[in-house]
Amino acid sequence: MSDTVVPHKASSSAPRAGMTSAPWLARLGASDVFYSFRRSRLTMAAAAVTLLFFLIAIFAPLLAVQNPFDPAQLQLMNSRIAPLWTADGQSPFLLGTDEQGRDVFSAILYGLRISLTVGLLGVLFSGTLGIVLGLIAGYFGGAVDSLIMRIADVQLTFPAILIALLINGVVKSVFGNRLDAMSMLAVLVVAIGLSFWVQYARTVRGSVMVEKNKDYVAAAQLIGLPAPVIMLRHVLPNTMGPVLVIATINLALAVITEATLSFLGSGMPDTMPSLGTLIRIGNNYLFAGEWWIVAFPGIALAALILSINLLGDWLRDALNPKLR
Repeated sequence: MSDTVVPHKASSSAPRAGMTSAPWLARLGASDVFYSFRRSRLTMAAAAVTLLFFLIAIFAPLLAVQNPFDPAQLQLMNSRIAPLWTADGQSPFLLGTDEQGRDVFSAILYGLRISLTVGLLGVLFSGTLGIVLGLIAGYFGGAVDSLIMRIADVQLTFPAILIALLINGVVKSVFGNRLDAMSMLAVLVVAIGLSFWVQYARTVRGSVMVEKNKDYVAAAQLIGLPAPVIMLRHVLPNTMGPVLVIATINLALAVITEATLSFLGSGMPDTMPSLGTLIRIGNNYLFAGEWWIVAFPGIALAALILSINLLGDWLRDALNPKLR
């Protein structure tokens, strides 16, 4: 008697990999994204400028002629020197000096490090908080969803800068002058992060409410996977398209918020200035004729924000299948 060959059944112990991969990336394709990037010269220029800012911030100690955070390297006799190409300019101060004798070019390089650090950590904090709350609200629904969304609705009635100022003021009232520069940086990150989490939460919640009704989520529930695993491993990758766009745009908003707080005197101290602090310091000497103290940090901040915003606009269009 001949043996009967029984076809091997495919294992159904987990949802198919194709069902859990990000559909926005599968539909669009990496080649299409790269083609969209190459065909836009403005986007390529914005990416080059953004990359340049990150590189000079990383390698600031190698490019700067002095460490503007080190008082031992500053000399008051070198204060308010004009840029090098003017009649009163002196080497090696390419963009001149401020009232403390800091080289403006070196201060911009180190200020970029502070601004980008606060911006990146603020986006990471707000994105993590918003994604987690959005996943919980969208997946479980009910009273949990209502509570999280009502908190989000209340926060949306206040401007982000006002919330950041409120958090910053509360921390300063509790700790007073005991906060050092690094502690102040951490306060700014938390304040900015708590100001921008709502956009992530509402976007992720909407995507999760669509995804949780699909077959691969039902299959994951059927085989007994816990809810956190389903949310993080299977549902979250399908919501990352809009999240990436929000994160890119919010990076520019976070840098602007930090600069605004520093300009208002609620941000980084003068001993460890960010771009906003440099603009605030230079603004005091603008009408005295020392225009370079405020002009060059302002130009650097504007160029950084513009390049990041252009990248965010391109990413939003590139990841939108309706615009293909």
